[in-house]
Amino acid sequence: MAAHPLTVGFDLDMTLIDSRPGIKAAYQELSARTGTFVDADAAVTRLGPPLEQEVRRWFPEERVAEISALYRELYPQHAIAATTALPGAREALAAVRAAGGRAIVVTAKYEPNAQLHMAHLDLAPDAVIGSLWAEAKAEALRAHGAQIYVGDHTGDVRGAHTAGALSVAVATGPCDAQELRAAGAEVLLGDLTEFPSWLDRYVAEGADGAGGADASAEACA
Repeated sequence: MAAHPLTVGFDLDMTLIDSRPGIKAAYQELSARTGTFVDADAAVTRLGPPLEQEVRRWFPEERVAEISALYRELYPQHAIAATTALPGAREALAAVRAAGGRAIVVTAKYEPNAQLHMAHLDLAPDAVIGSLWAEAKAEALRAHGAQIYVGDHTGDVRGAHTAGALSVAVATGPCDAQELRAAGAEVLLGDLTEFPSWLDRYVAEGADGAGGADASAEACA
């Protein structure tokens, strides 16, 4: 795919959406169905990596594929309605479009469920690509010619760098500002409400707006 003049990738969980209540409900239902305790409160503090990584904490390896499939089956009924857009999410997508760009979502979440979140919350990115984590996210970012990737996890920073994209980190997920900075994020924002003004500077300065985010980085460190 030819590179667009401006393509921005976004992570999903805890970057664009607060899926913690829904994911907690889905894990609670999984526990009820399987008779195996899953600490749902703890699980939602570790969002970002693939589902299988969490499932391995509670189930033996030989059941990981089976249990992960069951969780994904339960997810639409239990997780979608309880999930909300994070502050600034709609405005961030709109800012990319106002700048003449494309906004894509690249997430480790199962893609059909990610699409359900977008439809339920009336968020309409130009593309949604699922089942990619950390460095593997570079596959989709490169395919869509993304110059920027926005995420809340150190894995998102690695994905951006593997793709040769600018890493814009938001301190709204499980990784705090210090961790995100140490991982190499070039831009650090408190949350997505700061993204439109940062993007304006980035575009105005000829794709060199990273310096304008340092004050935000210090504020949330």
